[in-house]
Order: sequence, then structure tokens, then C-alpha cells
Amino acid sequence: MGTSIPQGSFVQHIVWGSLELHHYLDALAVVRATAPDQPAILNRPHAAARAARFFVEKFPGRTLYAVKANPSPNLIRLLWDAGVTHYDVASIGETRLVRRLLPEATLCFMHPVKAPAAIVEAYRDHGVRTFSLDSIEELDKIRAATTEANGGVEPTDLILCVRLRVSSEFSELSLASKFGCDLADARDLLQAARQLADSLGICFHVGSQAMTPFAYVTALEKVRAAIVDAAVTVDIIDVGGGFPSIYPGMEPPPLEDFFALIDRTYESLPVSYSAELWCEPGRALSAEYNSIIVRVERRRGNELYINDGAYGALFDAAHVGWRFPVQVLRSAPTAAETAAFSFYGPTCDDMDHMAGPFELPADIAAGDYIEIGMLGAYGAAMKTAFNGFEANEVYQVADEPMASLYRGVHRDPRVSDNVVSLR
Repeated sequence: MGTSIPQGSFVQHIVWGSLELHHYLDALAVVRATAPDQPAILNRPHAAARAARFFVEKFPGRTLYAVKANPSPNLIRLLWDAGVTHYDVASIGETRLVRRLLPEATLCFMHPVKAPAAIVEAYRDHGVRTFSLDSIEELDKIRAATTEANGGVEPTDLILCVRLRVSSEFSELSLASKFGCDLADARDLLQAARQLADSLGICFHVGSQAMTPFAYVTALEKVRAAIVDAAVTVDIIDVGGGFPSIYPGMEPPPLEDFFALIDRTYESLPVSYSAELWCEPGRALSAEYNSIIVRVERRRGNELYINDGAYGALFDAAHVGWRFPVQVLRSAPTAAETAAFSFYGPTCDDMDHMAGPFELPADIAAGDYIEIGMLGAYGAAMKTAFNGFEANEVYQVADEPMASLYRGVHRDPRVSDNVVSLR
């Protein structure tokens, strides 16, 4: 990076761990100063901290961050600083990571199918006491593994959360097929788990990007039926993840609407007088944290060849047709009309294709830079080194994310979020 900084940008250097971050005002300032040859990931710590404070202050219960959405050490630390004290870890690798970063955090192992060795290590070495399960076989595994970890004595401090299968009909991505016990099987499992658990919970997941709070209402009604049928004392209701963010064509109601309906339905459940309400947001806490700058390497009609793609931060754009907000980064605005484009990534694989459509100026050409927003959840975290494309620059920027549920402004859902005003 040169020493001459163009007007309109500023640079500071800090070191977090082994990663040196350069601070700029916004994506355009990064392009002006560095003209990056590689995709550039932009961090917005202020946006993630704001989301965390929102959940901690407004959700009527306990917030657990779902680490799989984005396991960035910087993000995990700043969520802790913003008041998130509990973390949903779904592997022994995530357990080790968060314990190393946050020695005082409460870790909850919420993957319903775990290796016995992972349970032993989590309980013995990392202080994990909360485990989810969705079968008698997993309950027996937890009993045996934690007894081994406890020196051969069956533990009396377990918090067990039975995962119930619920509908994903109100969400953009279904999570209804892989995990969760059916209501018909819940009675026996809840009664058996109650015998081992010091605290018994019921958890579920309505699917990713729930577009209406009624997704949680219908799931909680199934929880009510399971409790009544099993006739057990339940100490925790965990409504899981699924809390949405804003994307083009997907503008959900305010999160306050979700919280209010969850709270109202939860309060009517037949649970312990001292029961706790939990949630596990991943996307909602991390989506606004990252965007990425890519460069157009070639234009072929309305197809743009860019230097990141399906094997990089744009997995969801390629494989589930997710549309992300985009803007071209130019010093001078263009008078060109917008047009719909698709993207090809940099690898030699035809599957490295993002259909979009992505609305950009019709005169876009090779050498132009594009910012793709809202990639903090399942974006930068899923990058691979396939075909040798693994390098990235990382910068910190001070401007607002390209969309947000936390700024106190809720736009008309009929207005597209895909076209962002040119600078």
C-alpha cells in the first residue's frame, strides 16, 4: 500500500491477533487507495455490535450466538463485548475456538448428533454442560460420554435440550429434514431425558431466514403439545435461529414483531415457573458484519466474470439462488441505465455461476469494482482454496452496511434492495 492516500479516505493500522486491519471510510475509499487485485473482505464491527446489543436488550430471554454463521475471532470477541455471553457451538472445533477466545463464555453444544470423543472433551476440558439431542441413541451416547468425562460417575449437572422437528414453510431455507424428533416420538424422549437432565429444554429451528414471526408461533404450539403429552417439567424453551436479515426481494417485518409474538406465546406454555427462554441467532447477528469487493475481469453480454464466486464468499448466491445487494464502485456517477447481470466466479468450473439477477449500470466493464453486501453470514466464513483462489485482503470500514434491520428505519417491503445508489 502506498503512502499517498487519496482524498476522502483515511487509514489506521491495528493488530487483532495476527491480522493487521486497515481502516477506511467505505468500500470506494478502499478501491481508491489500494485497487485490490484480490477480493477484499470489508468488516463493519459497529454493525455487528449494534445487532448484538439489539438482541441482548430486546429479546425477552437469553441470546446464544450460532458460531457456524461466522466463526471470525474478531466477530466473536466483539459480540462478547456487546453483551453476548452464550455461544451455540456445533462442533468440537468451534468449542475449542470459542473457549480459547472467551474463557468465561457459556458454551452450548447444540448439534444433535455428536461423536462420543467430542462430548467427552467438551464436558471435561471446556466446561460444556448443555447438549442437544433428538433421539434415544444420542441420549445414551451423552450419558456414557459424560459419565466417562466425569470419572465414571454419572453427572448431575447436565442441561439437555430435546430438538423437535418443526415446519420450515415460513422460511427461505428449510432445516426440517435433517434433525429433530417427530412429535409422535417426543414423549418417550422427553421423559427419558428428564431422568438424566438437571435442566430439561426443548429446542427447534424454523429454518433460515424466517419471513414471518408466525413461524415461531406454530413451532411453539407444537412444543406445547409435546410438553402436555410427555407431562414433564420443562426448564428451557429454545426457539433456535432463523431470525432474518434484509436481502433483495426479502424484507421481513421488524424483529420487534418476532420478539413480541415469541414472548406472548412462550408466556402461555406449561413450563416451570423459573423457566428460561433462549434464542440462537446466527445470520441476524453476523450478516451486516461483512461485505466484499470484487473486480470485473471480463464482460460477455450480461455475464460478468468476477474474482470471487461459488467456492468463495458467494456460495449461497450460486447454490441456493440468494440475491445480495450490489453496487458499482466508481469515483464519478454514471448516467447509464441499470441492467440485470449474472456472475461467473474465477475457477475453471461451470458450477461457479451466480444467476442473480444483479442490477448494475449497463455500461459496467472489465476493471470495474463491485461491492457485494450482507455477506457476513455464511459468506466470508465459507471461502475455500479451490483451484488456488484463496487470497483475500481484509479491511475495516466505518460506513453503514448496504441494508440493516437495526437503524430504526424500516423501508417499504415493495421496494427492491438490490440497487444501491451510485456514489
